[in-house]
Amino acid sequence: MGKIAFVFSGQGAQHTGMGFDLYNNSPIAKTIFEQMETIKPGTMELCFNGSKEDLAQTKNTQPCLYCVDLVAALSLFDEGIKPDVLAGFSLGELAALSFSGCMSYEDGFRVVCKRGEYMQAAGDERDSVMMAVLKLDNETVEYLCKKYKEVYPVNYNYSGQLVVSGSKDEMELFKLDVKETGGKALPLNVSGAFHSPFMSSAEKRFKEYLKEVEFKIPQIPVYSNCTAVPYTENVSELLANQLMKPVLWQKSVENMINNGVDTFIEVGVGKTLSGFISKISQDVAIYNVEDMESLRSTVAKVKE
Repeated sequence: MGKIAFVFSGQGAQHTGMGFDLYNNSPIAKTIFEQMETIKPGTMELCFNGSKEDLAQTKNTQPCLYCVDLVAALSLFDEGIKPDVLAGFSLGELAALSFSGCMSYEDGFRVVCKRGEYMQAAGDERDSVMMAVLKLDNETVEYLCKKYKEVYPVNYNYSGQLVVSGSKDEMELFKLDVKETGGKALPLNVSGAFHSPFMSSAEKRFKEYLKEVEFKIPQIPVYSNCTAVPYTENVSELLANQLMKPVLWQKSVENMINNGVDTFIEVGVGKTLSGFISKISQDVAIYNVEDMESLRSTVAKVKE
């Protein structure tokens, strides 16, 4: 076996009950959830019983997903599966950085709470949306975006899926362009046009807040969404920039594979990243951990 990567899931896959099985059966999961509950009371209730509408609010989504991502990774680590490298998709990058030792779990959670709050406020300033464009190559999608003043390519997931952010009005016209070009545009379950200039106010506030946070060099390499290479000492700068810059997911995965990774384990909610990685390479093993069943299955397969 080559190297193992833990990849931490991002927004969009959240659902009622996430993390509950791990909380009930994994001692480390129970400890982490209860620690975070003291910082932001109500987090466990949102994860385990929150409505779809409440969980779709960015200020709620991000703290909840951070907890589930982190406890899934720690539960896997407790079973003896140790990663060589880490990456996270957007929000997931903060859980990856905390897991790496770049910041404490508690500080990471506080950072995520502020990030969600600022991004929610920025999203509320304008009617903006995100859409995943399928069946078109990146160059075609980028060309279509340039026709509009406020439509931006933002998440480079894999060849054949590029997510765009934009104003609600322009995105309706953009969607028609996509259809006429032979593609398909699907709305995402998020509450703002993330990774675009629509997040400029959030980026400014977040950059100021991050000045108060102590970061260390990650003990495990963490690939940055902004650069597709591991973080070094510029953690604060890249975390702030990430709010307005595209997520270079495909390039990050390709770089990890080129550096010897042949096993990817998605930690957190759902299998979205697993699906992306399967589209990027057919030559790697892909597993996921989000509850006890998937934890046991992944541990058994990786240890074979």
